[in-house]
Amino acid sequence: MAEASTLYVVATPIGNLRDVTLRALDVLRSVDVVAAEDTRHTRLLLDHHGIDAKLVAAHEHNERSAARQVADWLRAGKSVALVTDAGTPGVSDPGAVLVREVREAGLRIVPIPGPSALVTALSAAGIESTAFAFHGFLPAKREARRQELEQCVGSEVPVVFYEAPHRVRETLADMLDVFGPVRRIVLARELTKLFETIHECALGDAAAWMEADANRARGEFVLIVHGAPPAQDDARAREGSRVLGLLMEEMPASGAARLAARITGARRSELYDEALRLKGAAETPDT
Repeated sequence: MAEASTLYVVATPIGNLRDVTLRALDVLRSVDVVAAEDTRHTRLLLDHHGIDAKLVAAHEHNERSAARQVADWLRAGKSVALVTDAGTPGVSDPGAVLVREVREAGLRIVPIPGPSALVTALSAAGIESTAFAFHGFLPAKREARRQELEQCVGSEVPVVFYEAPHRVRETLADMLDVFGPVRRIVLARELTKLFETIHECALGDAAAWMEADANRARGEFVLIVHGAPPAQDDARAREGSRVLGLLMEEMPASGAARLAARITGARRSELYDEALRLKGAAETPDT
């Protein structure tokens, strides 16, 4: 049961409505008020689980006034649950301002952990790293977006971004320019939903994968860019690319990649992928 004068920060499903913890349901059933990013969206979740709760709006446009109202309720002995449309409040979603103001007022805050698109994507990415960098949503404007991406180029740990469907193609194009075609990326979309897709490829192949099926650009995305290789590996890759370009003037892609790998120590699989891209670009007629 919810306790008086307590703000509960409740994680809710990112897609599948059954991905909610038993503790979260207990809290949502017993609090006096549920402060929601979108009351209509949260009502669907509550109705699905047979919960009749008082809903109030607490979104990015009214978060400060909502924080004052929530603090007043808490001082009056009421309990409040804070939720967003999907995932954990305050993680690339509204909630941080409200939580901070309630904490500064000396009132009690209890986190109720649960679903997160960030952790869900990382768990299925298969990237061996004990650390990662989370950047959330990139800026909508291209210049600002590229500047932020350029700050991540040297990161040796995976870098995780969120992206909306209407901007994902532009973001992938900028990532290709900034990180280069060899760096690998995991594209995770519609996580926990009916059309969930998790795909890994080189950044140079990401656009073609997207264009192969129009449905692949739909839904919210988590994009995980692999960390930069250590400096020695990076130098090998650059030298491998240089030698590959020279060899391809005289021999087929597969032989050029094999020989370039033997000469430079770069990875044959990456060189072969690059050789195919170079070959495809050379064979594409000018329009």
